[in-house]
Amino acid sequence: MTAVSVDNGISQQRRLVTSIPGPVSTALLARKDGAVSAGVGITLPVFVDKAGGGVIVDVDGNSLIDMGSGIAVTTAGNANPYVADAVAAQAHAFTHTCFMVTPYAGYVEVCEALNRLTPGDHPKRSALFNSGAEAVENAVKVARSFTRRQAIVVLEHGYHGRTNLTMGMTAKNMPYKNGFGPFAPEIYRVPTSYPFRDGPHGGKEVALWATTRIEKEIGGHNVAAIIVEPIQGEGGFIVPAPGYLTALAEYAAANGIVFVADEIQSGFCRSGDWFASEHENIVPDLITTAKGIAGGMPLSGLTGRADIMDAVHAGGLGGTYGGNPVACAGALGAIRWMEENDACGRARAIESIMVPRLRDIQANLPHVGDIRGRGAMLAIELVEPGTTNPNGTLAADLNKFCHRNGVVTLTTGTYGNVFRFLPPLTMPDHLLEEALSVLQQGFEECA
Repeated sequence: MTAVSVDNGISQQRRLVTSIPGPVSTALLARKDGAVSAGVGITLPVFVDKAGGGVIVDVDGNSLIDMGSGIAVTTAGNANPYVADAVAAQAHAFTHTCFMVTPYAGYVEVCEALNRLTPGDHPKRSALFNSGAEAVENAVKVARSFTRRQAIVVLEHGYHGRTNLTMGMTAKNMPYKNGFGPFAPEIYRVPTSYPFRDGPHGGKEVALWATTRIEKEIGGHNVAAIIVEPIQGEGGFIVPAPGYLTALAEYAAANGIVFVADEIQSGFCRSGDWFASEHENIVPDLITTAKGIAGGMPLSGLTGRADIMDAVHAGGLGGTYGGNPVACAGALGAIRWMEENDACGRARAIESIMVPRLRDIQANLPHVGDIRGRGAMLAIELVEPGTTNPNGTLAADLNKFCHRNGVVTLTTGTYGNVFRFLPPLTMPDHLLEEALSVLQQGFEECA
């Protein structure tokens, strides 16, 4: 399946007219250093002028291939007309009232869409917030209210956000947690399935390790929720071995524990299904969404079983900006584009183009230890040849090469040695191929 053209009139080509960064970006970087906190980092030091299809055009006129989608946000393409037109119309009507004061239809319509699209045909309810971390925090609130328990179980290598509670739930210290504690209590971490590093141990066996830890160290009767990423994002795009998530979900159901799927990065067609939980036919009790939900507008959602979501007292959920009407309009536009253009099919088509090319690279380069992911959520893990030792240095060097040569790439992983690929679903095939050719050239130079 070829990409649906959403290019905003921008030429779909990689074009470098200056070094990276160019002089205008360099001047803006100096202004950034004088105005923005040093704690706000930048991955690629170019300032954006416009974007669409599969490219980002910077203020110096360089056109870069976008393999990051703003970290899985612009899944429907940057400035997708379905999103931009809906946002513009809503902004002309009204920009805010606070849904908790005077409600509006857009909020209800987004909740109806989430209830319809998320796994399971049981009665559901939804609530809207601003960010993924907010959605996760509210999942914890809802689970604790429903179960009258306190303990929250998360997984090794997991990532759930940057607020105090979600930092405690996140596994990786730098850059997310270092120096920011103490963190919220009653957070417990158990083994995750990491097939590349688990040796001969399958998903069900690792799940048994996890549930045994829960029983012995916490007590299942004390656990309010088990929160998992069906495909771990910041941990390294780790796809658990078959049976792992199913076993955890079954354990949760047997012990009155709320099973929460954090689909903030993997949701909205990114994995080739609407939600990555569907791959193993898992129906979470609660599901958190953000990133790809609204085509770049700040919005997140919490959706789940009606009895669980309705356990919270009136006024217990909400926030001044939660479910902002302009963001809701963006979400309705993005969802409509995904449904009308078979976005899941396009994600699978991207996988069918990228994985064979990545396997060709792996066949000639022993530094590529693993290729994994689903749909348009793919990764390669870099190692020292002949071992599973992480090779973060090569990942950093390769990332810099791609940036210098006009490809926006992202590294990730607990060990900093994973390249993740998150192209927008509007990416033309020829740009995918070209980005992979640049990556291959980078390996030849850096490895």
